[in-house]
Order: sequence, then C-alpha cells, then structure tokens
Amino acid sequence: MGNKLLIVDDQYGIRILLNEVFQREGYTTFQASNGVQALEIVQKHQPDLVLLDMKIPGMDGIEILKRIKEINRDIKVIIMTAYGELDMIQETRELGAVMHFAKPFDIDDMRDAVRKYISL
Repeated sequence: MGNKLLIVDDQYGIRILLNEVFQREGYTTFQASNGVQALEIVQKHQPDLVLLDMKIPGMDGIEILKRIKEINRDIKVIIMTAYGELDMIQETRELGAVMHFAKPFDIDDMRDAVRKYISL
C-alpha cells in the first residue's frame, strides 16, 4: 500500500492542520482548495487516499468524488462535512466513499481512520 494523501478543503486552516499532522506521521501529502486542483493532483499523483470536504465552492464534494472514481476506482475517499446531511452522506457511500467525519472532528480519530486505509 502507498502513503500518498490528498487533502481537499476550501478552508486553509483545516488543510494546513491536516497537512502538518499527516506529514509528521510520514505520509506524502498534497493539498487542494477546489475541485479542479483536486482532480489535477489525482491525475498526476494518484493518491492512495483523499480527505474530501463536501462543501466546496464551484464543484461540490459529490461531483469531485464521482470524478475521482472515474479516474481511479481504487482511490479511497473519506468525506468531511460540517453539515449533517444524511442523504448526502448516503450518496457518498453509494459512490464509494469509505467513511465520513462530521466537522469539527477529533484529529486522533482522523489519524486512526487514515492509518486504517493507508499504511506507511
């Protein structure tokens, strides 16, 4: 298994926090603040896991998830959402997301989830 992790969130602070935590753990990290950047990174670097925020201006998380899976079905995706939209969470599961976190999330829980799906 690889160790490449893509963090997709329009909130700079969350991207920086997650990037710092996972770089320190030894993962190779990439960051994107929107769907276009995210898909370019997916094409170019084929991350093993994507931490994907649902509410992103422009292309939303559902659309990004669909396109990631079109590029490579094997890429694992963990959804992050500040909203408790159960129908949206259900749709992401049907599209292949492995799990979801509600914001604000516990960083140790996120760390455990990433370890579960990609190991160093």
